[in-house]
Amino acid sequence: MLDVGRCAASADDVGGVAANYAATQDYLFSLKARGVKFGIDRMRALVAGLGHPDLAVPCVHLAGTNGKGSTAAMLDAIFHAAGWRTGLYTSPHLVRLGERVQVGRVPLTEAEIVAYARELRPVAEAVARDAPEDHPSFFEFMTAMALFQFARKHCDIAIIETGLGGRLDATNIVVPEVAVITSIGLDHCEMLGDTLALIAAEKAGIIKPGRPVVIGRVPPEAETVIRRVATERGATVISARAEFGEDIENYPTTHLEGDYQRWNAATATLVARCFPASWRLTPEIVARGLHETNWPGRWERTRLADGRLLVLDASHNAEGAAVLDANLRRLAAETGRAPVVMTGALGAARARPLIEAVCRHARELRLLVPHQSRACSFVELEACVPAEFSGRVSRATLEELFPSPHTCAAGGPGDTLVVTGSIYLLGEIMARLAPERGPGEGRLQDF
Repeated sequence: MLDVGRCAASADDVGGVAANYAATQDYLFSLKARGVKFGIDRMRALVAGLGHPDLAVPCVHLAGTNGKGSTAAMLDAIFHAAGWRTGLYTSPHLVRLGERVQVGRVPLTEAEIVAYARELRPVAEAVARDAPEDHPSFFEFMTAMALFQFARKHCDIAIIETGLGGRLDATNIVVPEVAVITSIGLDHCEMLGDTLALIAAEKAGIIKPGRPVVIGRVPPEAETVIRRVATERGATVISARAEFGEDIENYPTTHLEGDYQRWNAATATLVARCFPASWRLTPEIVARGLHETNWPGRWERTRLADGRLLVLDASHNAEGAAVLDANLRRLAAETGRAPVVMTGALGAARARPLIEAVCRHARELRLLVPHQSRACSFVELEACVPAEFSGRVSRATLEELFPSPHTCAAGGPGDTLVVTGSIYLLGEIMARLAPERGPGEGRLQDF
C-alpha cells in the first residue's frame, strides 16, 4: 500500500547509488526494449498494487501534438508563484532521466530512481504473473515513479503530460481538475490515425465526465471532435481562440519566445481561471508565472564561449516546422544575417517540412544524425533539401561540431547558430555543451 511518509531513498542506499543506478538503467532499458504498449489496464493494475498514488494529489492533465510541455511548464510556474508545491511530469527528457519527474522543478535523483525501481519491480512482476505480455512498460514505470514522488513529497498540485495520444496513454488513469488539449496536428499518424479528426479523438480521450477541458488553437475539424466528446461526457469546453480571438496582440505574453508560446500562455491562463479563488491564481500571479517560466530547448538562447549566439529549438513535426519558419524569419531580421543551422530528425515525414522551413532562412545547413535507431540517415536528410537552396549543405557529427563545453565549430565569427529538429538531438548537444548536467541518457528515450 502507498506510504506517503516514506522517503524514496534512505541514507543506507546512497553509498552504492552509482552501481545500483547503472543496474537500474539496464533494467529500465530492458523494459524499453520490449516496445511501446498502449492501453491503461496495466497501469490501473499497477497503481492498485501500489495503493493508488494517482488519487493522492489533484492534477491537471495535458495532451496535444505540440505545446503541451511548454504549457505544462507555464502551469507549474503559475502554481509555484501562488505558493503551491508543484509536481511536473513530462517526457521525453533532454539529458537526464530524472528531468521527467520534478517537484518544485527539482528532478528525481539517481538515488530516488533506484529506490522507486526497487519498490515498483515486485508489484510490476505481480501484475504480469499470469500474463508476461502484460508486464508494465518503461513509460508506465516512469509514470508510477512520478505519481509516487508527487504523493510522497506532499505536492499540492501535479501537472501531468501525456506521453503519446491520450485515450490509451498510461497517464490517462488520472481524474484531473482540468483536462487540456494544446494543439492538434499530423504526427505519430501510424499510431494515432492519419486525419486531424482521428488524432483529435485520441487526444480527447483524456476528457473526464464533468471536468472542464481547455483547448488551445486547434483546427476546426479537430475542435468539432473535441466538442462532441466533451458534450457526451458533460464537460465544459473553454477555448483560447474563443476567449482571445485571432489577433496575437490580445494574447498573454510570456518569458518564452514566439507567437505560439503566447498561444500556450493563453491556454495556461484559461486553465488557471478554472480553479476556485482559494487557489489564489490571480491575474497578477498568472502573469508573474508566465514570465518566470523556464523550459529548456524551446527557442532557448545561449552564448558560446566566443560570444556567438546559439539558439536551441526542438521542432519535430510539420506543425512545429511552421512555427520554426516564423521564428527563423524573425531571427534573421533581428540579427541582419542568415543563420547557420544544424539539424537532424527522426523519420522522413518529420524531416521534410523541417528542412524545407530551415532552407528558407539558412545561409548554411549542417546535417546531423542523432544516436537513435529511428534517426534519419544523411542520405535521407539530403533528399529533403529543396533543389533551389543555394547555401552550403554538409554532413557533420556531434563530436566535430561540439568538441568541448560551450564551443561550436560551425560557422564563423559573428555568425548566429541554430540547432533544431529532434528533441533527442538537442539533448545530446546539451550534454556536450554543458557536461555539468551529467552524462546524457539517450538510450532511455521512449518514442
